[in-house]
Amino acid sequence: MSLEELIAQADERGLAVSGVACLDRCVPLLGGDDEALRPLWGTLAGGPSGGDWGEVLQQTREKLDAAGEAAGGGAGEAAELARGMLATAPLDRSGTALRQWADGCSAGALRIHLLLDGGGDAEAIDLTAARREGRTDGLSPLLAAELRRQTAVLELVAAHGAAALRSALEVSTEGRRVLRAAVSRRSRRDA
Repeated sequence: MSLEELIAQADERGLAVSGVACLDRCVPLLGGDDEALRPLWGTLAGGPSGGDWGEVLQQTREKLDAAGEAAGGGAGEAAELARGMLATAPLDRSGTALRQWADGCSAGALRIHLLLDGGGDAEAIDLTAARREGRTDGLSPLLAAELRRQTAVLELVAAHGAAALRSALEVSTEGRRVLRAAVSRRSRRDA
């Protein structure tokens, strides 16, 4: 099943996990540490209402905004996309806004990985087709791995519900390490 189909069929928990996982992998662009989204992940273990999702989301935004300012605000399109993912997260973990956010996070995270890859012509890659078709052939390794991670997270939650959160977090943690290394390589190259 393609990434686009998985997002279309995901329930509210799956959408929230998908969005948080995409954001979590992009946290290095926001100046956040590896624990920055841990409280938000914690809200996903509860029922479909999300419990204190809105409150924890607001605290996370404030913490990451402060971290970003302290780190110099991270310039560039990739950092702007990551900030947009955080800013557009809905305070209510339900409904159409959640689906739109998860879909936007998916597209944004793929675009971030494409930008950070730095190889070839980024405009020549059709991310919409990659999401719709679910194929990774012709994509850079960094971008293909992100597409696979997003698919894996959605499949895990669809198959196992809340029991899949630990596995989804592990997928995101590995992706965050990869993105952090890509950011580091790019900053060394551009220095």
